[in-house]
Amino acid sequence: MAECQGINLSTEISSSSILPARRTDIELITSDNLKLVGELALPSEVDPVATMLCLHPLTTHQGMMDSHIFRKAAWRLPALAQLAVLRFNMRGAVSARGQSQGQWDAADGEGADLRAAVEFAKSNGLPKPWVVGWSFGTDVALKHARNLDVAGLILLSPPLRWTNQKDLDAWQQSQIPITAIIPELDDYLRPEVAITRFATLPAIELIAVTGAKHLWTGEPSVYRVLTEIVAKLNPPALPLPTHFSGEMQKFSDPKG
Repeated sequence: MAECQGINLSTEISSSSILPARRTDIELITSDNLKLVGELALPSEVDPVATMLCLHPLTTHQGMMDSHIFRKAAWRLPALAQLAVLRFNMRGAVSARGQSQGQWDAADGEGADLRAAVEFAKSNGLPKPWVVGWSFGTDVALKHARNLDVAGLILLSPPLRWTNQKDLDAWQQSQIPITAIIPELDDYLRPEVAITRFATLPAIELIAVTGAKHLWTGEPSVYRVLTEIVAKLNPPALPLPTHFSGEMQKFSDPKG
């Protein structure tokens, strides 16, 4: 069983570092009456300045709220950037937190999951909700976030597999800012192709990341992604520290 081992050193932040936060297990109820499981992480001693709503990668390929970028965001950004991080399993997804009800629905039914998360943020007074989708989660965001009360969209490795041209064209008149972060070596959509695919959205910001891949593996890629997120949600928190002084935990999992 995974366990956390307490340490109290000034040390480098690594892939297993868990910084202080107020963490609460949550449940979301969708408009089609499904229960989704998740977690809300808040800064330990101050109110958050913005909220990161996480939409995880493909459920049918082990995408979940614990997909590593989102788990590390929840472990670090409440302490380093004064952000609230709300992550949850979309319908049918399973993680250590449990399994959400329902079945994967090819980015259609997942729109109700996103709406439930936005409603939760609003009802709990969470400020400036930014939708941050990764891979499949970007398709959910592009198909369903346009008419929601959100501060912006960040798209990590958008594959545009379930998003059609009509979905993209619908954003032309939207005032919601969109930033797409495109890995140079992505498996589905590389920077040069992204320019063409997103051409009908002149206001979108495209950020190409040299040497990066779809899954953003490795600490340099994680740091770059978290930096780009914080640049939108709370720019004064940059640059993100690479070391942390004070109480910190390390996550260990015998499964690797």
